[in-house]
Amino acid sequence: MTPKKSLSGSMTSGNPFRLILLFSLPLIAGNALQQVYNMADSIIVGNYVGSTALVAVGGAFPIIFIMSSLFMGLGIGSMVMVSQFYGAEDFDNLRKTIDTIYTFLICAGIPISIISALCTNPILDLMSVPEDARSEAYIYLIIVLSGLLGSLGYNANTGILQGVGDSKTPLILLALACLLDNGLNLLFVLVFKMGVAGAALSTVIGQMASWIFGIFFINKRYPMLKIRPFSFRFHKAAFYQIMKLGLPAGIQNALIGIATLLLTRLTNLQGSVFAAGISGANKLDTFAFLPIVSFSTAATAFTGQNIGAGKVERVKQGVRATIIISLCFSALSLLVIPFGPQLLRMFTPEKDVIESGMVFLRTVMPFYFLLGILYILNSVIRGSGESIIPMITVLIGVCVVRLPIAHLIEHYWGAEYMFYSYAIGWICSLSIVIPYYLSGKWKGKGITALSQAMNAADMGDGVM
Repeated sequence: MTPKKSLSGSMTSGNPFRLILLFSLPLIAGNALQQVYNMADSIIVGNYVGSTALVAVGGAFPIIFIMSSLFMGLGIGSMVMVSQFYGAEDFDNLRKTIDTIYTFLICAGIPISIISALCTNPILDLMSVPEDARSEAYIYLIIVLSGLLGSLGYNANTGILQGVGDSKTPLILLALACLLDNGLNLLFVLVFKMGVAGAALSTVIGQMASWIFGIFFINKRYPMLKIRPFSFRFHKAAFYQIMKLGLPAGIQNALIGIATLLLTRLTNLQGSVFAAGISGANKLDTFAFLPIVSFSTAATAFTGQNIGAGKVERVKQGVRATIIISLCFSALSLLVIPFGPQLLRMFTPEKDVIESGMVFLRTVMPFYFLLGILYILNSVIRGSGESIIPMITVLIGVCVVRLPIAHLIEHYWGAEYMFYSYAIGWICSLSIVIPYYLSGKWKGKGITALSQAMNAADMGDGVM
């Protein structure tokens, strides 16, 4: 068995507040870079190509999110398994899990990229993209979806590293992608005048480079986690557990993406000016969302490692610490509102577009503390090995509540009020997840007993 000292990042001892904060800071920086990475396309095309190009780039996000959902779920399931095996010091099954992750990624990722690209036109029809932005949206989407494998690979590497408590390496890999994307963006759009095609191509190249470099980086720095992309060693027991944990998370992400897509459709029906403003505001909104995502990821890793180590009661200390930190950052996010007009000018100089963006910021940002609590509790429950409850909370909050309420508000009171549906959905989700967490039922959901099943499978026909 490989000695644990060969890896840093153990969260099974020490002050939970300090551990979670130190783990989260690189995540916040990395997520900020990710958003800069995404915003570069919007800033450049919005200012140098036009507002219809901004609609095209902004409208692509929910589509890409949906297409990536299964592999996002795979990453989440992998992170939970890696963190629990790491906490239990079961390094043999840790390696088997990584082999399985990459075998599935290579075998399924390429067909999904191709199928996604072929579905571009029907998706644009479903979204009701404004006619004046249609051709640009098609060009941007078909290029990005064709190169989806780079994004999927980066997410797989990130899940593996975060599971063992390393939040710094993903930041390095993302910085590489961000720098390459931004540099190529300027070259393709400003120098070569390639428009949205240049923005899309720079994104794909940046993601692919980050993924490939990440494999070499991980193999050199962490030999015990050695990634072998084409080993095609597939462990059935590991895959079953990854899917058991990750598929509900993937479905959850897909539901969020579909709801976002349908809400984007409702936004697009208000016209290009309103749609462009909401697109820009969504970029700012994501910046405010970054700390919440980072702290919830830290909560998952902390929970998984401590569940694996048999320190269930220590998880509660981590929950308290993470919620306190998240609430403090949620309060800081309110600063987006007074500075909103200045920030929105990064995307467009048009006054009507800026005012449309402020509609979103004024109605969503004051309620972000609800989202922080929701994400952390869901992440703790998922990190323990229970993935169904978090999926149900999202299904209820986003699809059953937010989407219908948004349409009702838009119909009876106007589009400027429809984004209050976000807060209403978050409250409904919290009404489910808080009682479940307090019940303590999640404590018995650990997966470290999977080791015996995986070892037994290897003696039979469990490896392919």
